[in-house]
Amino acid sequence: MNNNSDPLFDRYAELDFSDAKPVSEVPALVRLQAERGSQSQILMQVDNKILAAFKARAEILGGNYQTLMNDALRQFVEGQTLADVVRETIRRELHQGS
Repeated sequence: MNNNSDPLFDRYAELDFSDAKPVSEVPALVRLQAERGSQSQILMQVDNKILAAFKARAEILGGNYQTLMNDALRQFVEGQTLADVVRETIRRELHQGS
């Protein structure tokens, strides 16, 4: 990436990482890397309306549309129905309200 195209470059350009630890020495980062390490990057074509819907939902929820798409695919593979998802969401919300 060109330094000029990265809006955060100036903010972090002068940081000194000479004493930074490798990921393998930071347990939280090791766990995170292990969790994320099971993913594959792919190129996939989806309908524009589907992509727009996921992006809109992610903006509303404050998340990432790719994560939402991955969650939806996981639910499909696991055989979860919309009713299952709604039921679990209601249980979670009721539990948080207690």
